[in-house]
Amino acid sequence: MRGLVSILFGLLVLATAPPAHAQQGAEVPFPAALRGEAFRLESATLGRGFDIYVRLPPDYDAAGPAYPVVYLLDGDSLFPILAANHLFLTYDEGLPEAVVVGIAYGGFDPSVNRRGLDFQSPDEDLPAEQAGAEAFHAFLTDDLLPIIEGRFNVDPDRRVLFGQSRGGNLVLYSAVAHPDVFQGRIASNPSLTPGMGSITGPAAPAEREDLKVVVTSGDRDRADLRTEALHWFETWLHRDGRPWQVRLFPIAGGTHAANAPDAYRAGMLWLFAGDDAGD
Repeated sequence: MRGLVSILFGLLVLATAPPAHAQQGAEVPFPAALRGEAFRLESATLGRGFDIYVRLPPDYDAAGPAYPVVYLLDGDSLFPILAANHLFLTYDEGLPEAVVVGIAYGGFDPSVNRRGLDFQSPDEDLPAEQAGAEAFHAFLTDDLLPIIEGRFNVDPDRRVLFGQSRGGNLVLYSAVAHPDVFQGRIASNPSLTPGMGSITGPAAPAEREDLKVVVTSGDRDRADLRTEALHWFETWLHRDGRPWQVRLFPIAGGTHAANAPDAYRAGMLWLFAGDDAGD
């Protein structure tokens, strides 16, 4: 009988306890490795908006030396992974702290996510209205970069642009068409067809002499994409007068998308360590 009373008392306590949500306190902030800001940017250049995520170093100093700034395409998926991973690269690899900016569409549905247009460079067989790379790059330079560099303590001479797959195509288009805008660029498993002609043709002249471009290629990526990446790299490696140093990093065991952190690690360490071996 005493046991039955204990059970009934326990059930009564559970029934009268306030719901779990009523016991919660203030909102929990983002994890420390992703602390920063987020805002909506309506682009006058493109006539549509983007979700912008900004990860700040843990000891961010608005009045101290300016930080490098990394711009991530496909921020919907890559920002949570790569921005947080940057912290561990500073711990284990001595990578400089940086402000990391994710450029996101706010979803993956094609009605919202226009990466297929925005990252597409021109091609002779492609209608002009289907190649949005130049317009998207204008959004970067005219809309986004001025806001980030006016609002945060970042060094405009140490910008990095990272893109995966079709985002890698935009990265390489930027390198060829607008070499001076970013000091470093990383194209992770780039998908370059259609659009190869516009990124293997003559590059625009550059004034800077410290520019670098990284291409990474997973050895388990699709065979056609690996061939495209190697073709682009070898085209530029053996060309006189290219405006940047160029490096190819094979990613052992790397698949198309899941090894973006490996691409980021390899690329960022080379960009910031000044290792010119193999160039």
